[in-house]
Amino acid sequence: MTSDFSRVRFIMTEPSHPGNVGSAARAIKTMGFEDLVLVAPKTPEITLQPEAIALASGAGDVLAQANTFETLKDALAPVTLAFALTARERDLGPPACDIREAAQMAQTHLSAHPEGRIALVVGTERSGLTNEHIELCHRVCHIPANPAYSSLNVSQAMQLGAWELRYALLRSPSLIEPKPPSKHPGSQPASGEAIQALLAHWQEALEVVRFLDPEHPKKLMPRMRHLFNRSDLSKDEVDMMRGVCTAMIATAHKNKQNKPSS
Repeated sequence: MTSDFSRVRFIMTEPSHPGNVGSAARAIKTMGFEDLVLVAPKTPEITLQPEAIALASGAGDVLAQANTFETLKDALAPVTLAFALTARERDLGPPACDIREAAQMAQTHLSAHPEGRIALVVGTERSGLTNEHIELCHRVCHIPANPAYSSLNVSQAMQLGAWELRYALLRSPSLIEPKPPSKHPGSQPASGEAIQALLAHWQEALEVVRFLDPEHPKKLMPRMRHLFNRSDLSKDEVDMMRGVCTAMIATAHKNKQNKPSS
């Protein structure tokens, strides 16, 4: 399959049912994908459970090579565009789209950025994704199912997501006018790891200049996180913002040192 397919990651957060993990492996393999990631699975050695192996049904290779991470933050470290698949509306969160729009955005992103990485993130069977999980993603994504009965099994949702992504990636090149990739590495999209490091640095700077009160943070940092994720920052832009943070912190410390003692 094309290299674009290898740059799409499917992430299951805190899976508890081995059967769903096996079914998910089968779902993504039938659509030409292979990067399955598990975050903090509830069942020990979940990919080795008989039910997982049975329901993988020919996708044992995808199941066997599935990577496991302790946190979603770690799983998203190399990702440059992440979609949180959820049926619940959120008061605060990234911009929303449906699964077909997400697939089209993914195709455009991968076409424009040779180093770009996509992730589709699904939550647990019982409660889905938490607000903390969604904060780490760039877009909220939903499947426009029957509003009278929109309940989808996790592996079923992943199957639909994988199909839409496959369809988008296989569209005829004659129908697409991709943006020519820039030769300048700094113009490439920043990874999830780089964005998280920027947010930590930004929070430190805001606290030093007393814009953010760590004792009463309210919703400032979640809003800042959504702002940065929505801005699709490049590597150069992240470096620039971190330079701003460094200058803010240095200036604040200098002013503190030069302040006359009472």
